[in-house]
Amino acid sequence: MAKRDYYDVLGIQKNASDSDIKKAFRGLAKENHPDSNQGDAGAETRFKEISEAYDNLKDPQSRAAYDQFGHAGAQAGGMGGGFSGNFSDIFEDLFGDFGGRPNQGSRQQRQARGSDLRAEMEIDLKDSYFGTTRDLIINSAAGCDDCNSSGAAAGSGKSSCQHCGGSGSVKSTQGFFTLERTCSVCAGKGTMIENPCRSCSGSGRVRKKRKLSVNIPRGVDDGTRIRLGGEGEAGENGGPYGDLYVFISMKPNEFFKRSDADILSEVPISFTTAALGGQIEVPTPDGKKIRISIPEGCQNGRQLRLKGKGMPVLQTNRLGDLYIEIHVEVPTKLNNKQKKILEEFAGMNKEKTSPEANSYLDNIKNLFTS
Repeated sequence: MAKRDYYDVLGIQKNASDSDIKKAFRGLAKENHPDSNQGDAGAETRFKEISEAYDNLKDPQSRAAYDQFGHAGAQAGGMGGGFSGNFSDIFEDLFGDFGGRPNQGSRQQRQARGSDLRAEMEIDLKDSYFGTTRDLIINSAAGCDDCNSSGAAAGSGKSSCQHCGGSGSVKSTQGFFTLERTCSVCAGKGTMIENPCRSCSGSGRVRKKRKLSVNIPRGVDDGTRIRLGGEGEAGENGGPYGDLYVFISMKPNEFFKRSDADILSEVPISFTTAALGGQIEVPTPDGKKIRISIPEGCQNGRQLRLKGKGMPVLQTNRLGDLYIEIHVEVPTKLNNKQKKILEEFAGMNKEKTSPEANSYLDNIKNLFTS
C-alpha cells in the first residue's frame, strides 16, 4: 500500500509554518495515542504514521528533500523509509512545553542565567560627535554577599534532592513510553538548601543599586543599542549575570537635523546677500564655526554641501557631510525710501533679473489666450 502524503497525514498545507506543523502533530498524537485508544488495533499504526510525518517535516533539510522528491527524497535523507525518529525526541517536542522537561544543556549542572536589563540614556549631538562616558545607576538583582550567592546560610550547604535523586528530573511510564519531567521539588536543580540564607531567602541574590560607567562611542545615533555584558541581573544561587542593554536617544538640536552621518542646517540670509553674494559664518557639529561663500543670485532652498563636516560614522574613521540649506529672508517693515528703491529696481530690465518669474507669467498668459 502506497504511503500517504505527509502533509495529508497531519492535515496541513504545504506552506505550513514550523509552528503549524508542531501544533497539528500535537493534536493528532494525543488523539491517536495507543494508551488513549485501548482496544483500537489501528491506533498504534496511525500514531506511527503521524510520528513519521512529523519526524520528516520538522527538520528543514528533510522537509526540503521530501518537497522536491517525495518519499524517495525522505528515504535518501535518512529520515523516512519507515518511522526512524527517536520516541524520546518526539515526546520532548510533544510534551516539553507542558511538562517542563529540561534538555541536556539545562539540567542542574548549568545554573540559570540572570535576566537581561534595559536602560535609557539621552545625550546631545556634541556627545555623539566626540564620544563620552556617562554614569548610570541601576537597581537590580545582584549576588548576595552574606552567602556568597549560594543561597545557603553560613555553616550550612546543599544536599541532593531525595525526590529526584539529584538528577533534577523524574521519570514516569505510560504504556511502552517513558516520560521525563522536571522535578517539582527542586525545580530541576537536583539539590536542596538545608538552611536558607536570611538575607536572600535562599535565592542567592538581593536587590542592590549599582553605579556603572557607560562608554558612548563616536557616531551613536537615536536608537543605538550598547551592550554591557554581565551587567544585567544575577542568576539564582550563583548563576551567571545577564546583560545590560543601554538604548541611546538624542536631544533635539537647535541648529542641526540629522540623517545618519549627514547633517542639515537651515541658514537664513538677507535678500541682498542672496542677490549680491557674500560670506557668512555657520556652525559645525564639532562646536566650531566655518565661513562659507554664498554665490551671487542664490535661490531660496538651495543646498550647499560641505564634505566631511558632518557626524562620525559609527565604528569607522569616516565623517558624513554638512548640508547648508539657504532660506532667503524677504524684507519686511520697509520705510518709504526703501520701498522707492525697490520699485525703481522692479522696473529695470526685469526679464534678466527674474527670468523664472517672467517665464511663468508668460506661460499663464499664453494658456488663457489660447
